Amino acid sequence: MVTIKDCQEIINKKLAGLSLPEQPVNLYDPIRYVVELEGKRIRPTLVLMGCNLFSDSIEKAVNPAIAIELFHNFTLMHDDIMDQSDLRRNKPTIHKKWNVNIGILSGDAMLIKAYEFLAHSPLAGLPQILEVFNKTALEVCEGQQFDMDYESTASVTLQDYLQMIELKTAILLASSLKIGAISAGSSEKNAAYLADFGRNIGIAFQLQDDLLDVYGILEQFGKQPGNDIASNKKTFLLLTALEMARGEMLNTLKYWIGQKNFNRDEKVRNVISVFDGLGIKEITENKINSFYDLAIKSLEMVSVSKSRKQPLLQFAEMMMNRRK
Repeated sequence: MVTIKDCQEIINKKLAGLSLPEQPVNLYDPIRYVVELEGKRIRPTLVLMGCNLFSDSIEKAVNPAIAIELFHNFTLMHDDIMDQSDLRRNKPTIHKKWNVNIGILSGDAMLIKAYEFLAHSPLAGLPQILEVFNKTALEVCEGQQFDMDYESTASVTLQDYLQMIELKTAILLASSLKIGAISAGSSEKNAAYLADFGRNIGIAFQLQDDLLDVYGILEQFGKQPGNDIASNKKTFLLLTALEMARGEMLNTLKYWIGQKNFNRDEKVRNVISVFDGLGIKEITENKINSFYDLAIKSLEMVSVSKSRKQPLLQFAEMMMNRRK
């Protein structure tokens, strides 16, 4: 069995040897730049772990794992342009370091490279892997579009939000595990249970991010808490509060949401006061735990020994405790 660290080292070594043409410089240097930023490599690690759940030979899953990582970074490059983000992993984003047109074109090239690696997946599972990958790629785009639509839509429900984060965030974790399982030759039933594990962990992960943005400690969270409140971002916490609030609490929420010129600290403090009065923190924690429990139940249904599941159980615990 391989550990999370083993998988990360395999992925980093493979990416370090990524062969790209020298010219045109402005097409390929941004790809090198993004790859060298590294990160936790969560998604490609899950491909390898999904394979290792059923097979000791994980080499067969390395190419699809690299494809997943390149695809993920392609989406981040384009997301940063759409969101006009200045930083990614504390480094300038591609469109800031170069320009928007280069960011778009280099992202496109990265997606093509992803398909090159995907084409070198195990032949027996290649049709199914391509089907999962293509379906996932479209769903990620759907999730991003919903996210952008919700910025200007007043009537967003909790169910709308959960569907959006499933598509935008959780589905890629689910598909990473499923592609790993297919690479190992697992049954369709086992691959589906494993995907459910990833999907539910992914939703819990995003809900925890929502929670930590409001209640996280600056030194642990890595950024100033309250950014989602200050920007009126529709999160699980805010949408739950809007559904539950009545009277003065509802008026307070609507007042601060409607303010264009405001003192940031005052807005954050007042909105958190409403959250506290409604018990939003506890409600969100319970929701996180419910998705975590669903994930563990799905993993339990996979028909392999408990010992082979230990690395994924450790991964789930790491995801849920990463900033507590």
